[in-house]
Amino acid sequence: MAQLDCAPLLDLGLSLPMTTLTYPADWLTVAPSGAAVKRHMQAFWKRFAAAWGFEWPGIWKLEFQHRGAPHVHLWGPQPAGAAGDFKREAKVRRRFGVGDGLPYAQWLSVVWADVVGHPDAEERRKHERAGTAVDLHAGARMVDPKRMAVYFSKHGSYGAKEYQHEVPVEWREPGKTPGRFWGYRGLKKATVDVEMTPADALFVGRTLRRLSRAQGVTRQVRVPRGLSLDTQTGEIRQKYRTVRRPAVRLASGAGFLCVNDGPAVAVQLARALKSRGFAVEWDRAQRAMGEREAGWAKEEARSLVRDAVADARLSTTPLTTPRPGLVDGPWSKAARVA
Repeated sequence: MAQLDCAPLLDLGLSLPMTTLTYPADWLTVAPSGAAVKRHMQAFWKRFAAAWGFEWPGIWKLEFQHRGAPHVHLWGPQPAGAAGDFKREAKVRRRFGVGDGLPYAQWLSVVWADVVGHPDAEERRKHERAGTAVDLHAGARMVDPKRMAVYFSKHGSYGAKEYQHEVPVEWREPGKTPGRFWGYRGLKKATVDVEMTPADALFVGRTLRRLSRAQGVTRQVRVPRGLSLDTQTGEIRQKYRTVRRPAVRLASGAGFLCVNDGPAVAVQLARALKSRGFAVEWDRAQRAMGEREAGWAKEEARSLVRDAVADARLSTTPLTTPRPGLVDGPWSKAARVA
């Protein structure tokens, strides 16, 4: 999620609220399976493009209410003006659409109720009145990519809202499963693959792990608290409590780290690798110089040993024994005179 490039969404210059699409009380009639909800979402996005003149870009997430009904969160633009205004400005001859001439919030209620299309008139009327919500405050909390990624990928992270990810019994049968829980439209991933040596990868992993530790990220965990005795059944149960513990990232050198400015962190890592490369080359040069100096010292020691051995042999050689190549020496003459 944090890999997405949200520049196309931000370049629109529009408000980015959190839009919620819910289903009526009798939701199984119109949403008997996950595929039906996905078809409703596709129809809604087509209605959006037809009413506002551009494709809906943003991120969506599927969740469930206590009653089991699905609902969809959309983080995307809130168009200005009224639906269908671009048709008059562009002088495009198109037929009148449902919700044309209404501002976004009212258009959303009318169009979503029409897309779902409950066959009961009373259920449809109630759904049109309370089937949608536009929350600017929740959208304003998406101030950076990290917060956005945490919200849309928090499946299983917060026990208080874990029920929102429990698939209802009616959707657990084959062919009725919900499918994907989240996705995005009009956005692309901004990633670059870099090959590096195992040593450099280990260095990067350790650096990111230290950065994660410096961020002070924590997570909720359940730890044993003690035992409790059921006085009626006599059963002893384990008690737990929820605490926050430091989150460990890249414990084995592999994993991910969510940051707000990925390119800046990548530049810093490249500089660190470059500095490390200079340090490695310097150490390698120093090691090579040390090995050469050690070789020179060994060669000099061998030369001294050879000279010492030669001197020792010379001192123990009798004078009557001529040395090869020195037959004309004075000792050989003395030997001949004797």
